[in-house]
Amino acid sequence: MTANLWDAEIAVGVKKGLDELVYRSNLLGFDRTVANWGGGNTSAKTAVTDFRGREIEVMWVKGSGSDLASMKAENFTGLRLDDIRPLMEREEMTDEEMVAYLGHCMIDGRHPRASIETLLHAFLPFKHVDHTHPDAIIALCCADNGKELAREIYGDRFVWVPYVRPGFTLSKMIAEGVRGNPAAELVLMEKHGLVTWGETSAACYKKTIEIISEAENFIESRVNRAELFGGAKYETLADSARREILAQVLPVIRGAVGGERKMLLTADAGEDVLAFVNSREAQALSQVGAACPDHLVHTKMKPLYVDWNPAEADVPALIEALKSGIAAYKEAYGAYFDRNRSEGDVMFEAAPRVILIPGLGMVNTGKSRAMAQVSGALYHRAIAVMRGATALGNFVSLSENESYNVEYWPLELYKLTLAPAEAEFSRKVAFITGGAGGIGGAAARELLKGGAHVVLADLNLEGAQTLAAELNRQYGQGRVIAAAMDVTSEEQVGEAYKETVLAFGGVDIIVNNAGLATSSPFEDTTLKEWNLNMNVLGTGYFLVAREAFKIMKVQGTGGSMVFVGSKNSVYAGKNASAYSTAKAAEIHLARCIAAEGGAYGIRVNSVLPDAVLQGSAIWNSGWRNERAAAYGIEPDQLEEYYRRRTTLLVNVYPRDIAEAIAYFASSKSEKTTGCMLTVDGGVPAAFTR
Repeated sequence: MTANLWDAEIAVGVKKGLDELVYRSNLLGFDRTVANWGGGNTSAKTAVTDFRGREIEVMWVKGSGSDLASMKAENFTGLRLDDIRPLMEREEMTDEEMVAYLGHCMIDGRHPRASIETLLHAFLPFKHVDHTHPDAIIALCCADNGKELAREIYGDRFVWVPYVRPGFTLSKMIAEGVRGNPAAELVLMEKHGLVTWGETSAACYKKTIEIISEAENFIESRVNRAELFGGAKYETLADSARREILAQVLPVIRGAVGGERKMLLTADAGEDVLAFVNSREAQALSQVGAACPDHLVHTKMKPLYVDWNPAEADVPALIEALKSGIAAYKEAYGAYFDRNRSEGDVMFEAAPRVILIPGLGMVNTGKSRAMAQVSGALYHRAIAVMRGATALGNFVSLSENESYNVEYWPLELYKLTLAPAEAEFSRKVAFITGGAGGIGGAAARELLKGGAHVVLADLNLEGAQTLAAELNRQYGQGRVIAAAMDVTSEEQVGEAYKETVLAFGGVDIIVNNAGLATSSPFEDTTLKEWNLNMNVLGTGYFLVAREAFKIMKVQGTGGSMVFVGSKNSVYAGKNASAYSTAKAAEIHLARCIAAEGGAYGIRVNSVLPDAVLQGSAIWNSGWRNERAAAYGIEPDQLEEYYRRRTTLLVNVYPRDIAEAIAYFASSKSEKTTGCMLTVDGGVPAAFTR
């Protein structure tokens, strides 16, 4: 049930006006049963002094493209009310005219573009206005008998407005409805949401919560939990079985939904999701349509429901159902687009954003993990709405044409332009072994800068977790995960990839980088030392590449593997026979995989660094002393020794290797495979030939 989060002790210290509006908005957005991600808008009317020293009445309203939960003062737009109020006398106004007009009303051209629902706030004669999309209210507004039930709940205190797409017409209808009902305390917008108001920010917030609570209590009094969504038809699989199956099918889904335009996937087994997907009526209900415009934008009009019996645990049958279901969904989406398109419309990606699978839960797709999570979060809200609407009557949704007009609405498309352009590695997942080390960490940063999602796989889990936390703070939560992995353990390698698939849906880039080094004269090289090098640098690279190869084949969208070899891959290093032999094996393995992977679009290339001492666990071990002894110098003289032996007279750093890795992983090398690139400052003895 919705809680009143207003804290009088905190609020008293908040400056009146815009700062108090920010506080109220954040409270509303914090509770997603009240305000969807990115949805809803709030306003406050205040007096400010303009650039000429005049006191003018200004309305602060949420700017387009922001989210109530996280928005700050700079996310609001200030508009002169004296310029807006005359619009109430107009009979009609197009969206384009309205946007242009509101642009002239802004008190500061640096403010964000005003919300499409700005006039809704301006036309109401109240100092503070909230427009939200609470689950309980939308359930009421999406029940076929919602208006009649609203009378039972609110008596004559409400205004009911039939569905009209947001804009001038809807705003005027709401204002006229409120003027015509002196007892009105709220507006119910069919298939849309709620409008409430107050003379103070605290009173407005309190009224919003009270109105929602009344609807919640009414709905809960009518919910029959045993018969929810027609009752249970299937049972949820045990968590271990569910994870095993998802690990197998998510790469299939990823390949089927994305193609060249890859998607990130998230899997969701929330209690409400499982109750819905396992129910008798889930298939029919899920295909009715979207409950409101806010849901539709991120979930599409309908999800894909996969008709599969989890009791049979037939994974091949599930895979075939997913492939055929996604193909049919895309075809149906194309037909929907053709039926409703206007001149100049360009079709979005046709793949589903929400996939419902009995026994398993929900899979969500998006151009990033964050956007896949948004789709999932909004479908949680859709389930809550269907739960309430079916408890009250029959669930009704936006019509197909209404849905299309929202999805391809120019003002909604404008929000998409506010997002940053997609970068080289956007939509891609990179798996980096030795991810906690100098080269691994630098590679992670380089790929993250290019938009990638990254897995740091390392024997040093604590180091990987520390770096992952740092990178997530810098690049966005959820972009990086850490996985514990010994590359010589087939079981641990498989488990690390399973974690990767469950987190992101699959993998696109492999950086085979984990390593060690030993140094001994040949006659002193023990079998233990030999096997250690071969196991880590040979077998380890084989296991990591083999598991990636399998996933990439299943996805069917190609991939890039980058092996981090060494100068010693092509140069017989003195007192390093085990290390040099293993490093030579690495690059030949890379060429072998390249020969087989070409048919599947899988490229495999190698980077050959030398003497990358900075941030290296290897060089901070006995290897430094051993190599110094081999050259007859002191350990602290190594950097200068290595610099002087290069033709360019330079030292090589982790970022230099990271840039080479990014090159091979990128589209710039899309026609290159089986290649070696030396990044060693130019060591003549290691020139490839």
